[in-house]
Amino acid sequence: MPPPRPYGPTRHARRRSAAARGAGRFAGLVVVATVIVVTLLLTAFGAGEPAEVSSAPPAPSARLLPDGPPRTQIVAVRGALRLQLPIAQGRVTAVGFHAVGDGALALHPLGRQANRGFLGRLADRVLGAGEGGLAWFQLEGGEGSSTAALDVGAAPGTDVFAPADGTVVGITPYVLDRRRYGARIDIRPSAAPSLVVSITRLRPDSGLSVGSAVTAAGSDRLGTVLDLSDVERQALAEHTQDAGNHVTLEVHPAGALVTS
Repeated sequence: MPPPRPYGPTRHARRRSAAARGAGRFAGLVVVATVIVVTLLLTAFGAGEPAEVSSAPPAPSARLLPDGPPRTQIVAVRGALRLQLPIAQGRVTAVGFHAVGDGALALHPLGRQANRGFLGRLADRVLGAGEGGLAWFQLEGGEGSSTAALDVGAAPGTDVFAPADGTVVGITPYVLDRRRYGARIDIRPSAAPSLVVSITRLRPDSGLSVGSAVTAAGSDRLGTVLDLSDVERQALAEHTQDAGNHVTLEVHPAGALVTS
């Protein structure tokens, strides 16, 4: 007489149960791994970047009052020329580069592009580029090099300081739609005398004159930021909490300087 069959699952059933448990654990691990990868991607390559110099959100323009010279911080270079931030860091609302069709030379921005696309940010992360430093935006508009003009945003009335050591070689009206708005100040930089740095969209300081020596590291004030919000739509406003008022820096060959 054959022995009685033991109670409980058969060997075949036990194998199937073990396989099912293994498949379940594998599926669980896949879900966990997917969540981790998505979290890392959102953390490393999130769509938004701060518009300001620091990691804090842009401050309301009501708080952005004149506050003395900025700390030394190079924001762009052109050969031997090093352009420093002309506005105190705590007063900057946003920084942007754009094209301009007036023969301005291309600048090399320092820092990281805050509105770079996902694939570009991924490439920067893999290559170790674009880490830290000033956050700047690529703005639309203009012709020629996309980094020929540098906009530094700040509230109207904010002090503007020299972006490079040099000599003032021109103070001329800045004209929009045949109307004068402040001045264009031209500086021949000591480090690159074959170039001229032009700063526009500001009201010049009354003590500034052609021939004045200025230093970026000192307290040589060029003027104050103008309010042009009623004159034109300012592209920088897309990245600030105000109308996007700013000063614009360009670099031109000295031989192309027009002072009238």
